[in-house]
Amino acid sequence: MRTIKVTAKRQATLPAEMCQDLDLHPGDRLALERRRIDGEPAWIVRPVGKGKVASWFRALRSFASGKSHAMADIRRSIGLATGEAGS
Repeated sequence: MRTIKVTAKRQATLPAEMCQDLDLHPGDRLALERRRIDGEPAWIVRPVGKGKVASWFRALRSFASGKSHAMADIRRSIGLATGEAGS
């Protein structure tokens, strides 16, 4: 289990691993939901505004990494993949 320290101003630094898992960046907002687990108060932390579209979009990163994002190159790549190259 990870722990974080709260400062006198009630600020805390989130672990890098948590930020990576939740795809958090400076300025992002978090939603907090209070729950009871085994009779103890617990808080659920979720990023705000990072819906399903963003999660599948990030899944495509590995396919786009290191490749041109110019529209002509994208069309050529789609044509090669669908067998319509040169059409």
